[in-house]
Amino acid sequence: MRHLKLILSTALFLFTLLLSAQMKEYTLEECVLIALEKNISIQQSELDVSSAEIDKDDAFGSFLPRVNAQSQHIWNNGLSQNITNGLIENLTTQFSSFGGNVGVTLFNGRQNVNQLSRANLNLLARQYQLENMKDDVSLFVANAYLQVMFNREFDQVQRYQLELAKQELQRTQLSIEAGILTAAELFEIEANIAAQEQAVIQAENAYRLSRISLAQLLLITDYENFDIAKEDFDIPFSEILNETPKDIFEKALTLRNDIKFGITNIEIAEKDIDLAKGATMPTLSAFYNYNTRISYSDRLINTGTTIETPIGIVKENGAIVTSQFPQRTVARPLSFTEQFTQNDGQSYGLSLNIPIFNGLSVKNNIKRRQLNLKRLENQFEQTKLDLENTINQAYNNAQGSYKFYEASEKTLIARQQAFEIAKQRFEAGVMNSFDYIQSRQRYQIAASDIIRAKFDYIFKLKVLEFYFGLEL
Repeated sequence: MRHLKLILSTALFLFTLLLSAQMKEYTLEECVLIALEKNISIQQSELDVSSAEIDKDDAFGSFLPRVNAQSQHIWNNGLSQNITNGLIENLTTQFSSFGGNVGVTLFNGRQNVNQLSRANLNLLARQYQLENMKDDVSLFVANAYLQVMFNREFDQVQRYQLELAKQELQRTQLSIEAGILTAAELFEIEANIAAQEQAVIQAENAYRLSRISLAQLLLITDYENFDIAKEDFDIPFSEILNETPKDIFEKALTLRNDIKFGITNIEIAEKDIDLAKGATMPTLSAFYNYNTRISYSDRLINTGTTIETPIGIVKENGAIVTSQFPQRTVARPLSFTEQFTQNDGQSYGLSLNIPIFNGLSVKNNIKRRQLNLKRLENQFEQTKLDLENTINQAYNNAQGSYKFYEASEKTLIARQQAFEIAKQRFEAGVMNSFDYIQSRQRYQIAASDIIRAKFDYIFKLKVLEFYFGLEL
């Protein structure tokens, strides 16, 4: 029997150890890092950064010369002169051609310079956008993490209150047996226990749902084995509350990535105008071409001797007029290397293109980009106004939540003292169960309020510090 108990105890211990090993508890920092790694929006923004880097390479490539090579091999079928007998026959001839060209832009209204500058600004804007998205995701994860902490602490408070209610039931039963209280007091206590059990179930569900929400935010699917670490966040006091909203706003203008993103977009729009104006200026290019041709047909060559051939008769004396022609013979085509060098040709020069009239397209494109610049400037001003309003609201919220926490703390102390007195009077039989439970419920509400006030203040303070440029 002892061996059986030992085996069962060992198995239970190993099973408990296995469950605890499977349960992974994450700190706030770990949750933020996971979100930054797995968040799909961040991954998309990283792809935008990579795309901007490619655009920058394209812009740099516009300064480099353009080098191209081409070749072709052609078969000609049809009537042509046979060089052997001079007759017109259906023949098939072949030849190959090769060529290459180099071109470089010498001047194009600084469009290549402006394009490279724009590409650099666009890359910077995409990086600011990525960092701004990381900031937003980090803040969102922190809010979800604190919500889990709040629900867990609230769940613990409700369970503690349930245990107190059960202890009160036992004391009430003893008081009834001792004749201090009547049996009627028991029903109110039992009803209170039932209500407290409901509160525990609701708190447990809220805690579980908040853990699932955080896990989904981190793209973690094993909800049952996901939990946050046992961290205790004390109520912090930040020096930032000694700053004015105006000071926080002025510093945020130099630190916030969304502000940097807006400024960079305006600079990009200004470069777009320069690019559009560059299309009104002439373009000067230099070029160099090289080509050669290879034939695979037989050819006629001189033998080095001449042939005397009559070409007419003198009318007066009948003398025959002759002429000498070089004697030719049919030979195989020259080698590929010989023809490549003998048949080559080169051309080089400058090309100037002067835009005169393009159906108003260039002029309208400049106007269109000027309107886009004005639109972005208006958006940037609105972004600054929204940021200032958000900071003022965050500052007031942080101050208000801290004052609410202080008031909740005083209320809790008062409710706790009132409950202790009510508890003593109830146990002494001078207070009925209804009044006692009412005092106890007010104490429970105060305990819940201070938990809510605590985490509400922590989050709102971190939001304000976030705008001030402090680490989350």
